[in-house]
Amino acid sequence: MEYPPSVEIDPPGPARHSVIWLHGLGADGNDFLPLLPELRIPEELGVRFVFPNAPRMPVTVNNGYVMPAWYDIYGMDLMARIDVEGILRSADHLLKLVDGEIARGMAPENILLAGFSQGGVIALTAALRTDRPLAGVMALSTYLPRAVPLQSPAPRDIFQAHGRMDDVVPWQAARDACTRLREMGHRVDWHEYDMAHSLCAEEVVDMREWMLARMSPA
Repeated sequence: MEYPPSVEIDPPGPARHSVIWLHGLGADGNDFLPLLPELRIPEELGVRFVFPNAPRMPVTVNNGYVMPAWYDIYGMDLMARIDVEGILRSADHLLKLVDGEIARGMAPENILLAGFSQGGVIALTAALRTDRPLAGVMALSTYLPRAVPLQSPAPRDIFQAHGRMDDVVPWQAARDACTRLREMGHRVDWHEYDMAHSLCAEEVVDMREWMLARMSPA
């Protein structure tokens, strides 16, 4: 499986923090670029944003249509049958990107993972299958299939956000993930909003505060 190059946005000065942010099904690495000005991350923090691109593959639930996807989706019931192999493959790819940031001189504890929907599944899976110290994970409008094998690294800081009217990833699936993560000992900062499968302005404000609390000038 070939993963296209990531989209990268470097800070004007030295990079001291990295945010690796995965898009959802059918999108690409440019999907969240318009969000960056709204986050208003101070330049002096030196944040590099890395937006990976998913490989293109046939997606079963979409009648085999070829599109960017981190793993296959077999049906509308997200929990009925899980492409565990695909999830683990993409999680391994994400951890290689983490290693790439470390090789560029980034301290692992200054690397934050984020993902929306499918991308959130990969961000959570990667973070929970490595002992690398990380700044945290932002899990947006996503879930965590129990069929995916996880390790129990040191407790992670996790920002989890979901829409009460989400008709793609059910709210209950997100709550179940939150419960599981807390049972594993992770620190989950749960947020829910009156929105569908998307982002909203209130969520962006909350994400910004959470991110800034985990970043500091060198």
